[in-house]
Amino acid sequence: MSEKKKFTIEYEIKSSPRILFPYLNEPNGLAQWFADDVNIRDQVYTFIWDGEPQKAKLLIIKENKLVRFKWVEDDAQFYFEMEILQDELTNDVALSITDFATEDAIAERKLIWDNQIEYLISVLGA
Repeated sequence: MSEKKKFTIEYEIKSSPRILFPYLNEPNGLAQWFADDVNIRDQVYTFIWDGEPQKAKLLIIKENKLVRFKWVEDDAQFYFEMEILQDELTNDVALSITDFATEDAIAERKLIWDNQIEYLISVLGA
């Protein structure tokens, strides 16, 4: 089995952290761009795609800044994280995604994130 590698991608988002944040941690916000449906119970989020549920535990949450999830069936060291970065001088906002994938799957995973974030930007009207 090939080893998973960490990768990070950054997207410019024309939105304020306060407006963006609920789309990263609230079920109805996430359901608008990340998954078809999202449920939450005891810090465990159930993301549903095409009727298939996948569970992720919320590991870290920092208001208007960051959320980190770990897929329940994944090893402890793997997670995915969405962090809002704001430039102190320009106030430009970016969304930084950190995720893990095997070497041969990274390009495909990045493409999936590209599509999801494009969707998020259109939902935000940003």
